[in-house]
Amino acid sequence: MLAVDDLSFVVEPGTVTGFLGPNGAGKTTTLRMLLGLVAPTSGSALVNGRSYHDLADPTRTVGGVLEASGFHPARTARNHLRIVGTVAGIDSGRVDEVLELVGLGTDGDRKVGGFSLGMRQRLELARALLGDPQVLILDEPANGLDPQGIAWMRGFLRWYASQGRIVLVSSHLLAEAAQTVDRVIILAGGRLVAEGPLDQLLQGATTTVRVRTPDAERLVRLLEDAAASGPVDHPPTSVRLEGPDVVMAEGTTAETVGPLMARAGIVVYEMTSSGESLEQLFFELTEGLEQGGHPMGRPGPPPTSGGPVQGSAP
Repeated sequence: MLAVDDLSFVVEPGTVTGFLGPNGAGKTTTLRMLLGLVAPTSGSALVNGRSYHDLADPTRTVGGVLEASGFHPARTARNHLRIVGTVAGIDSGRVDEVLELVGLGTDGDRKVGGFSLGMRQRLELARALLGDPQVLILDEPANGLDPQGIAWMRGFLRWYASQGRIVLVSSHLLAEAAQTVDRVIILAGGRLVAEGPLDQLLQGATTTVRVRTPDAERLVRLLEDAAASGPVDHPPTSVRLEGPDVVMAEGTTAETVGPLMARAGIVVYEMTSSGESLEQLFFELTEGLEQGGHPMGRPGPPPTSGGPVQGSAP
């Protein structure tokens, strides 16, 4: 069984790109291919047009964090980074810079064995930053972080990308990803099901209007008639009662429902509308897909060609 099947995408500079998918979708395998830890059976995984092993100075080109476990518990954070930096030919002065950058400036002389999971995540991020890389690849970087740490990570990733760099980050925290990423790549069953700017993927997506009214049953009939005859823009795709005085109309807008109720003289206690979230889009695209399954749901824009980070596994 293929872990990744016919997957092709490009990640552009100056953006935070979210790499999303259910467990077993092939996200970590893809990131491991980009970092030269796994060889694709066909296709290629390229950074700046080269495979990781062909990069002249990989530490200064790409930094990756796949898990926060490669530490000797008896070493201090500073010594751990010094060893990594020495092997990579990086000046030791950079160690204190990255410790400060990730918020561990006062913890450099502590032994890593006493670090929390969140502190280990920050230390691994510091390791990835030692070479001041143009590309940052992170697998679930918010694991183990408290809410303040997650907010810090969000701000850091956006700042790093704002410097014209590339950030590719996998995450299962969809609400958090929605606040962090500019673009998304969504996998399911080892295949690409959507790719593109997040705002574009959500444009035209399902919108739900919720109305609380004493004329709920009459409003349902009114909206069903509008859906059947189509005399208005954006007629609802479905209408249902949700309680004795609440109507839920999907696929429409408040600008459509409001005038219909006004002309019919329907009393309104409350009306709200909500667009589709990244979480809703994610479940819509991946629902029912298992490893080796086929993509279903609304497709995103086709992948573009070219760019500094490419993944392809046909």
